[in-house]
Amino acid sequence: MMDRTLKALSLTLSYPTAELQEAMPEIGSVLGSDLRLTLATRLTLQHLADDLGRGDLFDVQESYVMLFDRSRTLSLNLFEHVHGESRDRGGAMVSLIETYRAGGFEPATTELPDHLPVLLEFLSTRPFAEAQETLADAAHIFDALAARLVRRASGYDAAFAALSQLAGAEADVEAVAGMLAQVDDDPTDLAALDAVWEETEVTFGPDPNAGCPQVRDMLALMDKPAPTALNRSA
Repeated sequence: MMDRTLKALSLTLSYPTAELQEAMPEIGSVLGSDLRLTLATRLTLQHLADDLGRGDLFDVQESYVMLFDRSRTLSLNLFEHVHGESRDRGGAMVSLIETYRAGGFEPATTELPDHLPVLLEFLSTRPFAEAQETLADAAHIFDALAARLVRRASGYDAAFAALSQLAGAEADVEAVAGMLAQVDDDPTDLAALDAVWEETEVTFGPDPNAGCPQVRDMLALMDKPAPTALNRSA
């Protein structure tokens, strides 16, 4: 059965759209009802969903871009925090794609396979013990990103707090400290941003423009494996 919370967190961490805003009340309800999370986290998640759903769309999109697209230290591409730009990252990407395919899914998105919303979409269809093991491996990343988002007074920190709790494991303190020791980049530094975009974009999957179900349809089918970023293979 679909893990509704992991699916809801995948949507919460996705780029905001008008359809996603319409779905935020239901997403907030899902997040607020999961007793695996602490009461404080459930309340802050509901507050985040409310802010994303009611905020001016342009403003919430701009905030998302400034946080996750213009700040490499807040990148949602998990291997960025593990391998950086080393060659090991490419091998890890291939292994992750193979994991998706072994689970019956074919990536079909312009996002890289280690993009956190994509990974959560996949994990939401897997047995929770398996999903939890994967989340535990990334617990130090979740804790570090949560701390950085607190520094920036962003409500998105609640999503990473939730992931840490679902991981059910203590993060490596030294690994978290090492990540937090890195200097946060400046999202207003356009020269640095241009340098990042000069790198060749890598895409995976047969058709990056493949149609995806609308968010409303996805939420209506939350108990069925109908992911947005991954298409079930034949």
